[in-house]
Amino acid sequence: MADKNFTLPFLDGWSTQDIVAVSRLYDAVATAYETGIERQDLLDAYRGFKEVVPSKAEEKQLDRSFQAESGYSIYQTMKQAQSSQSARVKMPD
Repeated sequence: MADKNFTLPFLDGWSTQDIVAVSRLYDAVATAYETGIERQDLLDAYRGFKEVVPSKAEEKQLDRSFQAESGYSIYQTMKQAQSSQSARVKMPD
């Protein structure tokens, strides 16, 4: 994700720890699109994200904002990761 410049969406009231957890998922999703990522690393990042954002509505809001900024879909990436048995997740270009 180092080669991309975009603003990551966050919600008010998050602690530094919350921002780190959510940023970890954003980075993992971007990596899945750019080079591929270990499936377990992606699932772990999503688990941390869900501890911060348990609400489906907030998750969808953040996904829409992240996709508008980056072109990467959290939903599509996690859908592929959860349905795949492969050790790596690589999103199609």
